[in-house]
Amino acid sequence: MPRANDTTSKIFYKGKTEDFVVFVDDLEILKKWKEDRSIALADVLNGWKIFLTHSHGAQGVLDTASKAALANEFGTADEDTCMIKILEGGEFQHNTAREREGSKNDSKGPQNIGR
Repeated sequence: MPRANDTTSKIFYKGKTEDFVVFVDDLEILKKWKEDRSIALADVLNGWKIFLTHSHGAQGVLDTASKAALANEFGTADEDTCMIKILEGGEFQHNTAREREGSKNDSKGPQNIGR
């Protein structure tokens, strides 16, 4: 059975010292939000977390951004303010994870049904 065929939409923000990522639901909602700030951020974002990639670009390992990392980059540790700056200044990226096919539990060994 195929697994991991989900699409992800994210905003990649190249900072001075760190790279940041937030996940969004849809590009169209993001565009509407940029024109109409009465749209709630909760409707734009897919999860309320800011990730950093340790300067490894958009494809790096994602770790939760600390308050210190946010303060160093954006001058504030307030997540709402930082998310707005990332959404305004970041680059939208959309990709589909490759489909993976494989066994689910190799530790069971061969299954001899009807012994």
